[in-house]
Amino acid sequence: MFNKIFQFSQNKLNFLYRNSIFIQNIDKLILPFILLTFISSTFMNSDYIGFLALIIIFLTMIKMFTKPESKFEYTLAEIFLIIYFMLVIVSLFGSTLFLTSLKGFFKTFVYIGFYFSVVQYLKDNTKKIPLVLGTIGLCICSESIIGMIQSTLHLEQISTWQDTSNINPEDVISRVYGTLKPLNPNLYGGYLVGGLPIVLGSVFYFIAKKEYNLSILSLVGLGTVVYAILQTGCRGAYLSMMIVFGAVFLICAKFFWHKYKKGFLTAIGCLCSLFVLMLVFVNSIRLRFLSIFAMRSDSSNSFRFNVYNSSLEMFKDNWLLGIGVGNKNFREIYGLYMKTGFDALSAYNIYLETAVESGIFALIAFLGYLITISVNSVKTIFTTKNTEKIILISSAIISIWAMMFHGLVDTIYFRPQLQFMFWTFAATVTVLTNTKTHN
Repeated sequence: MFNKIFQFSQNKLNFLYRNSIFIQNIDKLILPFILLTFISSTFMNSDYIGFLALIIIFLTMIKMFTKPESKFEYTLAEIFLIIYFMLVIVSLFGSTLFLTSLKGFFKTFVYIGFYFSVVQYLKDNTKKIPLVLGTIGLCICSESIIGMIQSTLHLEQISTWQDTSNINPEDVISRVYGTLKPLNPNLYGGYLVGGLPIVLGSVFYFIAKKEYNLSILSLVGLGTVVYAILQTGCRGAYLSMMIVFGAVFLICAKFFWHKYKKGFLTAIGCLCSLFVLMLVFVNSIRLRFLSIFAMRSDSSNSFRFNVYNSSLEMFKDNWLLGIGVGNKNFREIYGLYMKTGFDALSAYNIYLETAVESGIFALIAFLGYLITISVNSVKTIFTTKNTEKIILISSAIISIWAMMFHGLVDTIYFRPQLQFMFWTFAATVTVLTNTKTHN
């Protein structure tokens, strides 16, 4: 239906397209705004970042309505995504707090609209994928440098971010938080670990291109990102970082196991040894990491368990359509279920949050989308012989996995800094797994 509308519009506006230099070169205008979205994410508030995304959506719609042969080509994964969005709409109109939920719905519209806009751009400009991902990598590295500087300054906490009741003052980690708005080490840690695979992938990318100086520079950047993640004290980011390196080693095994088995095992052994040594000799990081397993003994863990219990009760009462999307909507309804003194902005689990806000079928549709793009990515990685394509897809899908794993214990995924990265990685995977030749 949409393609028929686009075709009709393109036929009617053909004269405008043929005589407009602006429309003929609209992709050259879309690209800077895509890159500005990532750059602005490092220091601007959500509203300004979202405004840039709206410009991208607007320019893409102009392109779709005017450029000949422009059309949407839906994949199986995107069918799941469309179903998810339709269920969000149903949830909106079924919400008892319609006006409050409307703002959350608008954000969801912007994020998914941004995704489809980036897909349309990258589909016509696959050679720009390294530039887009590289810009994200540079933003991640620049933020990690800021984190390193903050760690040397031993900043005072600007909020109660960790349970220090059973820790010696000298062993309390000074949690860094970068420049992301709002200032929060968990948001910062999630942002860094979400972009970590891109920085790691750039090392392999430049080696494949025989740009060894740039690969060394990328390796230095990788070191700063890992250091900054450790200094965030974000336990979800710690676990996600382990997922990242584990996934990278599994993919690398395809290429190095048979010919370089000993070297491959040595590299794994060295990294595992470094991790163990860090836990042994760096008290602040060791205590922070081990607090993951403290269960109710750690106040932060206990708080989350209370939120999970209350959110599950919310889900049981609203399992079909949810309460309506949006954190403000969540907070209003959560007040009816929370334990006294345990107010929360979210469910601290993106899957539980999705189910509470939009219902069980929306969660199933979203999981269907994630599983489909993951399966497509793994199939392409293990069947294609295009090294550059393997590196790009691997970097993007591992970033998605890292964010989704972190989402088990936090909901910073819903912040625009991570959302726009996530949907760009998803667009990259969609384009590269459905393009027969990598232009």
